[in-house]
Amino acid sequence: MDNRRLLLLIVFSFSLVMLWDAWQKYSQPKAASPAASAVAEAPAPKPSVNLHAPLPSAPVTTDVAGADRSETVTVRTDLYVAEVAKQGGDLVRLEFKAYKDSNNKAKNFALFEAKHQYLAQSGLIGESLPNHKTLFSVTSGNRELAGDARTVELRLEAPVSNGVKVTKIYTFTRDSYLIDVTHEIENQGEKEVAAHVYYQLQRDINAPEGESSMVSTFTGPAVYTDQEKFQKVDFADIAKGKAKFASKADNGWIAMVQHYFVAAWIPEAGLPREFYMRKLESSTHPVVSAGVIVPAPVAAPGAKVAISVPIYAGPQIQVILEQLAKPKAEGGIGAQGLPLVVDYGWLTVIAAPIFWCLEAINKLVGNWGWSIVLLTIAIKLLFFPLSAASYKSMAKMRTVTPRLMALKERYGDDRQKLNQEMMALYKREKINPLGGCLPIAVQIPVFIALYWALLGAVEIRDAPWILWISDLSAADPYYVLPVIMVVTMLVQTKLNPTPPDPIQAKVMMMMPFIFGAMFFFFPAGLVLYWVVNNLLSIAQQWQITRMIESGGKAANDSKI
Repeated sequence: MDNRRLLLLIVFSFSLVMLWDAWQKYSQPKAASPAASAVAEAPAPKPSVNLHAPLPSAPVTTDVAGADRSETVTVRTDLYVAEVAKQGGDLVRLEFKAYKDSNNKAKNFALFEAKHQYLAQSGLIGESLPNHKTLFSVTSGNRELAGDARTVELRLEAPVSNGVKVTKIYTFTRDSYLIDVTHEIENQGEKEVAAHVYYQLQRDINAPEGESSMVSTFTGPAVYTDQEKFQKVDFADIAKGKAKFASKADNGWIAMVQHYFVAAWIPEAGLPREFYMRKLESSTHPVVSAGVIVPAPVAAPGAKVAISVPIYAGPQIQVILEQLAKPKAEGGIGAQGLPLVVDYGWLTVIAAPIFWCLEAINKLVGNWGWSIVLLTIAIKLLFFPLSAASYKSMAKMRTVTPRLMALKERYGDDRQKLNQEMMALYKREKINPLGGCLPIAVQIPVFIALYWALLGAVEIRDAPWILWISDLSAADPYYVLPVIMVVTMLVQTKLNPTPPDPIQAKVMMMMPFIFGAMFFFFPAGLVLYWVVNNLLSIAQQWQITRMIESGGKAANDSKI
């Protein structure tokens, strides 16, 4: 295989990776748009085995006659506006103040919302105990984080049943996307209460709004345990009943992941738990719930017990996720593995350090766009020797291209003789046919890892660069960067040696336009990286080509 064919193979392989990502995105099943008020109903889950004392019978739904089941209570903090429904005490809306909606920048982004039937639910499993269908009453109190307050609480009380009073307490903390959810069980009866508590996330199977059809990112449930590590689960596997994930452990968490954001229930380590995922059959369109069941402390007659499980619902900011992953002694909550929700693809081992470098640069320059530019320059300098070797090889190939064409005309009908003469020419001119491609092949994993690092970084969402680029995570509104990208690729094609095969030459000339069409829909931050990389490559390749060709011309003149 000659130099040009190997180069074509590398280009086509990279194209296939990107097209496969796009196809994965395109081929995801689409659900019908639900009505804003439609919420899928399903019974409370039950553990498959007892996690402590014998499990009481299935829960029943309690209600209050004449009450408005759709009524919500609003809580405001410095980071978000949360809405909690009286029915079930579900967290049904979570609007972030620091992030704008993907389609309408005049509105704030909402993670939990009715359009996707995305909400966080919890309840008790036990005889006549309240679950996510129970209608709660709200106690009086402050519902907005005061200027000097650290936390604000929302208390919801379920109707007393069989002498058991249950209170659900939401605790919202300043400067934190971590929400503590506590269930207080007060046993006013004569029998002990041994209940389980479930915490689940419900969502339809549609991808988030504003996602480019050319960029595929994972949306769906994920489970982490120390034994099985991080496991992503496809919606399609849940619908078919073929989902495979760790179901029982005494550690770990369950999450619903989407591009840039995550919601995760994180029970305390050491507490027995059972994870579950299921399709809600009663829904008019595909909806999935994923959750975890844990045992509540046994409440003796006359006693009050409580169990708290926090939910992290917010952006996938690496520094926050890493802090939460630390043990409590170090200020975290022991959510080991939580940083893995940031989707770096199959090159996480390379992409994670790259993003760390990008973040360090941004701390110095204070602009994510310029940070991308500087990081691209740094990576280019790192691979300068490899790139130089590649460009030298291609420059030498350019100098012998006329002689290669002459050999093809002379031995066009004798393939074996043509190959022998070509190899003899390479040997005389000290050219390695693979020298132009192998250095590039070594760099490709790093470039793909940088691609994934930029794609998964919520830090560049809504981040401006200069002039018309106001959001590096969105496509260039005027397509300036993609057009520059196509121009730079055309220049690179001209600098490369012309393939002797006319078909190969035509394919190489088409590649800039094929890639350019894809990059018109890519986030501006990704296109900026490729443009800067291409400009640096052109400068380096032009200089090396000029030196090689000048040297070759001087040598030919001296022979004359």
